[in-house]
Amino acid sequence: MYSKVNTESEIVIIDDVSVNHRLLESCLRASGLSNIRTFSDSAEGLAWLQSNPWDLLLLDLYMPAPDGFEILERLKLRSRTESPIIIVTGLNDPQNRRKGLEMGANDFICKPIDLPEMLLRVRSCLELAQTTRLLREANVELERKVERRTAQLEAGYQAIANSLGRAASYRGNDTPNHVRRIGDCAALLAKAHGMPRQWCELIRLAAPMHDVGNIGIEDAILRKPGVLTAQEREIMQDHPRIGYEVLHDNHGSPVTDLAAEIALAHHERWDGSGYPNQLQGEAIPLSGRIVAICDVYDALRMPRPYRQAWSAERSREYLCEQAGRHFDPQLVDIFCGLLDELEA
Repeated sequence: MYSKVNTESEIVIIDDVSVNHRLLESCLRASGLSNIRTFSDSAEGLAWLQSNPWDLLLLDLYMPAPDGFEILERLKLRSRTESPIIIVTGLNDPQNRRKGLEMGANDFICKPIDLPEMLLRVRSCLELAQTTRLLREANVELERKVERRTAQLEAGYQAIANSLGRAASYRGNDTPNHVRRIGDCAALLAKAHGMPRQWCELIRLAAPMHDVGNIGIEDAILRKPGVLTAQEREIMQDHPRIGYEVLHDNHGSPVTDLAAEIALAHHERWDGSGYPNQLQGEAIPLSGRIVAICDVYDALRMPRPYRQAWSAERSREYLCEQAGRHFDPQLVDIFCGLLDELEA
């Protein structure tokens, strides 16, 4: 029993002997295949194939130029599964058969033609083309669904990042614009450092949550206008751990996992004098090293109750002074090269 084949499949016959393509056409129509186009002029047939979609080509080999082999060569970039070719020819020696198949033909039928066998081969190729096309269309639709779902998830992650970033900024002395800038700045620095696009987008979403641990620090310490006592400083320095615990989850998303890493590491210093774990150099996660620079620079450029905003040049000089002490010196060099873009 034949599998169901689309009877509207576009079948093309190229054979310079008209009696041959009339025989093939009548046989195909008798089997229920009605969308058939025939060419006695091989050049005309090739031009049509190159300009139109088609499902199956029945191709003679021995014809005036272009012959079947040249047509195969000109069609070698087609999808062999979506647009199969069956060679139908009297050149039935093994050498020509191998050559035709090596040049991209899907099947080979020798003249004189066994019509029932030809129909079996035609239907087999059409089923292959039809199944491949349906699979490709299904994959395209699946990709669209994945893209839509990914966009929805990213929007959800963005909403979480915005909410947590705003919550942290309201508890401290920062502004929602500050935490948003940290994300944009971190993504730009990560890109200039050569990180993959996906990772740069993750850090853009994750970096605004770097100070979420501030929600666990009492206002009297968090908003104190003067210098903190040693005990108050010790309490304040617990906010990276609090932020990590808020964000870290064994079943978390890539965004919250990276945000937890940043929250824990963004107060570490290149020389090992930071907190909470006194990490040194490249033992500090790259995400933490990036956000440390972006956070300090943006904070310096903002006015505080106890000082005016620093100029871009003075802030840059400070970063350079602290390269190799507070900050990763390589990242400072990259960051300073981005200052015009960051200020804009």
